[in-house]
Amino acid sequence: MARAVTTQRKAINTAFAWGVGLLIFFPILWTILTSFKTEAQAISDPPVFLFFDWTLENYAVVQERSDYMRFLWNSIIIAGGSTILGVIIAVPAAWSMAFVPSPRTKDILLWMLSTKMLPAVGVLYPIYLLFIKLGWLDTQIGLVIVLMLINLPIIVWMLYTYFKEIPGEILEAARMDGATLKSEILYVLTPMAVPGIASTLLLNVILAWNEAFWTLNLTAAKAAPLTAFIASYSSPEGLFYAKLSAASVMAIAPILIMGWFSQKQLVRGLTFGAVK
Repeated sequence: MARAVTTQRKAINTAFAWGVGLLIFFPILWTILTSFKTEAQAISDPPVFLFFDWTLENYAVVQERSDYMRFLWNSIIIAGGSTILGVIIAVPAAWSMAFVPSPRTKDILLWMLSTKMLPAVGVLYPIYLLFIKLGWLDTQIGLVIVLMLINLPIIVWMLYTYFKEIPGEILEAARMDGATLKSEILYVLTPMAVPGIASTLLLNVILAWNEAFWTLNLTAAKAAPLTAFIASYSSPEGLFYAKLSAASVMAIAPILIMGWFSQKQLVRGLTFGAVK
């Protein structure tokens, strides 16, 4: 009887998990399907799901109208650069908070996290003026720095959590063997925290890739990433839903593929230290 109840519970949990997964995936699936419809089919009422005339016209129009590879390259540079720069700054900060804490360490961490609660539009004007003064407006370096700064609290918090799971005795043993601070971080701490650092990298690449507010307000054409590429299909004449969907699919495809192939590493990093 107990085995039957356990089996039934597992079946219910599995069905529930699949239901939640399909619910989350449905908007992506609908966007993909809409990208293969004509504009008339995309706005039809009632909507058509699978039985429509499939077409690649939207992708062809998007390719002809926009330089997709330029937008893609900008996204790679901005997302990758801001993430790598953020990790370089966050690793020593998280190390000091995890292994050499001060009485104010928790207050500092909470203050850093509180900056994420600030509405971005509240600081847009001074940052915009600062970018004009520095000549960073519509540049890759400007977006790399601003995205690094807005995601830095998350990077520090994640690395701090992972580092706290590493026994401090290991670092003390390294110091007794003559390890310098640089060697301790590079050759002892970092290799042990590879799963956590990898998951932090992946998560922040996704956050930077999907960032729209700053990229739309601080770029025009030269450094515009894929978020601006999507927004270009919203015009005063209205929304072209099929072409907008095609542009969205082309923008999210690289990050979806990366996430699919790195999901094991991401899950491993997010559960790093959960079981000792």
